Amino acid sequence: MNNKAAYIDHTILKADAVKEQILQVCSEAREYGFASVCVNSSRVPLCVEALKGSGVKICSVVGFPLGAMIPEAKAFEAAQAIAAGADEIDMVINIGALKDKNKAYVEEDIRFVKKACGDKILKVIIETCLLSEDEKIVACQLAKLAGADFVKTSTGFSTHGATPEDVALMRETVGPEMGVKAAGGVRSLADAEIMIRAGATRLGTSGGAAIVKGETFETSY
Repeated sequence: MNNKAAYIDHTILKADAVKEQILQVCSEAREYGFASVCVNSSRVPLCVEALKGSGVKICSVVGFPLGAMIPEAKAFEAAQAIAAGADEIDMVINIGALKDKNKAYVEEDIRFVKKACGDKILKVIIETCLLSEDEKIVACQLAKLAGADFVKTSTGFSTHGATPEDVALMRETVGPEMGVKAAGGVRSLADAEIMIRAGATRLGTSGGAAIVKGETFETSY
């Protein structure tokens, strides 16, 4: 089995994804041994059944893809996803609040969700393509202060996804103790290797099956 499989959160977040597509992603995750399947929160119960006994974790996005809802709403969604069987939560920060330089709000937003997660893994999506370099650094620092487990580059639904430069900056900012997830635009084994060399410890992609077979996937999510 390709050793890159253990890095991959096999992802299906399209608004029009149907049950059969979700089950296909779960089947591929079982076959290749991906780290997790990443889905919208309403699809968590379906994945729990499909992945039973596989060892593949279930990751749910929260406040996705804009991050602009109130902290209480994000925390509630996270708690409900975990109650339904999610092992990991990928939340989107409040990007506007970060750009307003309202650090206290952004940190508290993350803390709300982290509290709801309990001992489950929390990844914080900072949406690098919308941020200046200084804002990327501040976002990572706030995620670390708030107790998050990972920082993540992108939703895959904005202007572009991960770059190795952003992954390296995020790794430098959070240090070795936090995870860094590169997401959006990871379409090939070569892409995966570049992101891992830059410091990524997890990869978000809908092309996991193609990547581990050495093929190129057409779209990011």
